[in-house]
Amino acid sequence: MDRNRHMSVNSPDDEIRTLLSSSNSENLQHKEEGPSASSQTRSKPIPKKSAEKEASQQRTRQPVNYASINNPNSGSHEDERASAVISRYKYYNRLAPHGSSNFLMPDHVVPQVFINYVFKPIPGEQSSIVTIFSLWNTMMGTSLLSMPWAIRQAGFATGIPLLVFMAGINLYTSYRILKTSQEYSVDGQLVEFSDVCKHYLGKWAQYLAVGSSLLTLLGGSIVYWILMSNFLYNVVLFIWHKAEHDSSNVGSMNNTNTDIVCNVHHPDTNHTSYPSGSHTHEDSFDKIWNVSYTVPFFLILILGPLVNFKSPTFFTKFNALATLSVTYLIIFVIINAAKWGINVEFTGDEQQMFYVSDFKGSFPALTGIAALAYFVQNSCVSIVRNQKYPENNIRDLIIAYILVAFTYIFVGVMFYISFPMEKDCIEDNLLNNMSDTYVLAFVARISLFFQMMCVFPLLLYIFRVQLLYTIYNTVWPGLRHVLVLNVCIIAVCVVFAVFLPHIGKIIGFFGAFCGFAYAIMLPCLVHLTIQHRNGEQSMLSTVLHSCLIVLGLANFVGQFLVLNVK
Repeated sequence: MDRNRHMSVNSPDDEIRTLLSSSNSENLQHKEEGPSASSQTRSKPIPKKSAEKEASQQRTRQPVNYASINNPNSGSHEDERASAVISRYKYYNRLAPHGSSNFLMPDHVVPQVFINYVFKPIPGEQSSIVTIFSLWNTMMGTSLLSMPWAIRQAGFATGIPLLVFMAGINLYTSYRILKTSQEYSVDGQLVEFSDVCKHYLGKWAQYLAVGSSLLTLLGGSIVYWILMSNFLYNVVLFIWHKAEHDSSNVGSMNNTNTDIVCNVHHPDTNHTSYPSGSHTHEDSFDKIWNVSYTVPFFLILILGPLVNFKSPTFFTKFNALATLSVTYLIIFVIINAAKWGINVEFTGDEQQMFYVSDFKGSFPALTGIAALAYFVQNSCVSIVRNQKYPENNIRDLIIAYILVAFTYIFVGVMFYISFPMEKDCIEDNLLNNMSDTYVLAFVARISLFFQMMCVFPLLLYIFRVQLLYTIYNTVWPGLRHVLVLNVCIIAVCVVFAVFLPHIGKIIGFFGAFCGFAYAIMLPCLVHLTIQHRNGEQSMLSTVLHSCLIVLGLANFVGQFLVLNVK
């Protein structure tokens, strides 16, 4: 869940007609905006004013004056321009199907939060490598930390085929979304899938798509808060040990016994219990610095001021940290696996330390996590829209899913088979199995903490924009509304961090529901509706797609059956 997701908000058709009908007046000249801005026009004749005042207005006016349409008394402020972006983003795209039209949306109008990849592509010139990397980068997220735990819940022989199977289902539905978006395209330009749902299924489907997107963002925010609390707790603990107790031997990379911890027998401790004879904490320190009861509240002091900004530009500059963090995490697993060796026993007594189960009835925990791990359906259209050769979209999507599935399986299996303790010790955050005095784990935690600290405000920004624009028709109805919404979201995150700090279960529930509603049910229903309208629907197609919908529903229901898994 793992990465930033694109949002989709519909521009009203009647407003577009008004804009088109009023495009017969003088062009606005913007030297810094290039030829695209010069093609935009005003809807009314210019009143007779002084040359200086008119020149000032031409320098500051946006290509479409949103404020003059919706509120003649309002000025051209940051929130009004952002509202104009939301209602006209897809309108511009439809006018510029391949990035070569004079109606191309100017760069200054597009906020960088809509760009979900490290390298911002030039419209119409995005290569296949950038497309594949963008899809991979979007799907790679916090689910990577839970993959070893997910394989533990499903069993070794069951976990790998299920990860491949879930990747295949999500690949097929993503393919269906791209195909239907192409069929419903305007002048060859892909449109958002929520528009397709509204066209073929009705408004309820559009609301379900937007609601699923909001739930994805909310689930990601909760998981991020839990992980940031955990990482901040262990980072401070590392510094405390080094300064007060263990300055001589903190970070030993050769003693495996001090690097690995097992919490299976101590579920009520601070999620970081230690082996016998290892580090202990003073009672007063534990009361002040507790991962469940104090750190989630201390985190408010750090992130609270950052989530109320109007513009997300600053935080989008740190998108590359996500790729660096994932790369380091993969290297971290490889280094430790090489040091530990292979520690599995497929036969023998279950009481053996390294015994590995082939199958477990708690496998829905894995399918729930995988549903969110492979969730890119709400972003794939936006990512491939700038493809230089659109005919390669499907090929690039397949390659991206193969790489993502390989990455998840590689990390999960490598950590699982090499873990040098009982497999039941593996936690839903693999870094929880590392001592807070382990240098490599410290680097992983602190890098992930800063990366998530930059992404978390973006998640809340996108959530806020989607919700508030839907309700108030503006992304900034007032500081009071924004503060109330942010306080509510942070309160939900803190409650989960205190009472249910298990990211595996949270990812599973949110992933299973959003995977069922957005990733499986809606694409299948749209495809069946198109086949029915074209007279191409067959019994085989109906049965197969109905089975996919039933599997998605069963995956969601199955999450309730594994609530008590550790």
